[in-house]
Amino acid sequence: MSTPLRAESSAEQMAVGFARLLRKLDIPTPLDAVLTFVDALGLVGLRDRGAVYWAARATLVRRPEDIGTFDRAFAVFWEHLESPEAVDPEEISVTLAIDDGAEGVDDGESAAGHDPTITLRFSGVETLGDKDFADYTDEEMRLAQRFMETLRVAGAPRPSLRRTTSNSRTGRPDMRRTVRASLAAGGEHVRRRFTEPGTRPRRIVFLLDVSGSMEPYARALVRFVHAGVAGRERVEAFTMGTRLTRVTRELSSKDPDRALHLAGHRVRDWSGGTRLGETLRAFNDEWGVRGMARSSIVVILSDGWDRGDPGLLSEQMERLTRVAWRIVWVNPLKVTPGYAPLARGMAAALPYVDDFVEGHSLEALQTLTRVINSTGDRRTETDRSN
Repeated sequence: MSTPLRAESSAEQMAVGFARLLRKLDIPTPLDAVLTFVDALGLVGLRDRGAVYWAARATLVRRPEDIGTFDRAFAVFWEHLESPEAVDPEEISVTLAIDDGAEGVDDGESAAGHDPTITLRFSGVETLGDKDFADYTDEEMRLAQRFMETLRVAGAPRPSLRRTTSNSRTGRPDMRRTVRASLAAGGEHVRRRFTEPGTRPRRIVFLLDVSGSMEPYARALVRFVHAGVAGRERVEAFTMGTRLTRVTRELSSKDPDRALHLAGHRVRDWSGGTRLGETLRAFNDEWGVRGMARSSIVVILSDGWDRGDPGLLSEQMERLTRVAWRIVWVNPLKVTPGYAPLARGMAAALPYVDDFVEGHSLEALQTLTRVINSTGDRRTETDRSN
């Protein structure tokens, strides 16, 4: 059962104080939303924490990405108001503490006696969610790498020739296992066993643009690629600049520092020019069309800037789309307001791309992970033209 707030905490005081806290956390709370929250509190009262929570969330949260921060703020705010030393909500000040994740720290109030200060603690990763990789410090990149290691780049499943045990009667009867179970039971009647077609993860192929124009993002995206390669089997990685370089072996090390060190020595054209058409042709000729890309999820991470012939890139993308199950293009510049795929390389490649996504932040990489893991069908030629 919820504990009622102090009598001094009126609906108006709480609404104004909590709205001010949310603004401190960059959650927009316009006046009309606050007034609606006050009206809602007049209906539900201040005794039931759950009712107050939903009244606040329904009236003050407009963006889904703010829900996590809102939940943290509400929990700490409510606990403060239940405290015997609590002051009027409008007098509460707020401090933010950023933890690097090395030690767990609970949310809570300032330990300074009657000091009306709430300390909201957030992990470094939480504060980096939508920050552009180009603006990262070295310390922020270290925190981001730890988060990327938690992303499960599994890939969509594909049918397998191997069959697996099934509890569903819609599967194929497994007479061998049924007879064995009956013999083990002394010839008694047993429930029939069934099998169904198995699945296995599709191969994932990463093609990372390491040219000069991608330098602000490549240092982050190569860490994401490493997480994918080290996290499961049947993941391949290549870099694309003025040449094509396979770095699967180097990035397979579980130690990210060692993996990036080995890859750095292996790639000779880091921060150089861009020949997307030529490097993609090299991939198709030596690796892709021959087998690696067949029925695979191909993920190209590039801003689309290309010094080569756009006609060649278009031709090679067409070759690739004939064999790949799905082509995902990750462009860090897509988030730019007013962005249009006008770069010659991007414009040439886009008609052959199944999913065109952002790649500038941790939130964008979470979305990318969901796209890679999606079981949606490959788009048709008609879909691509729309």
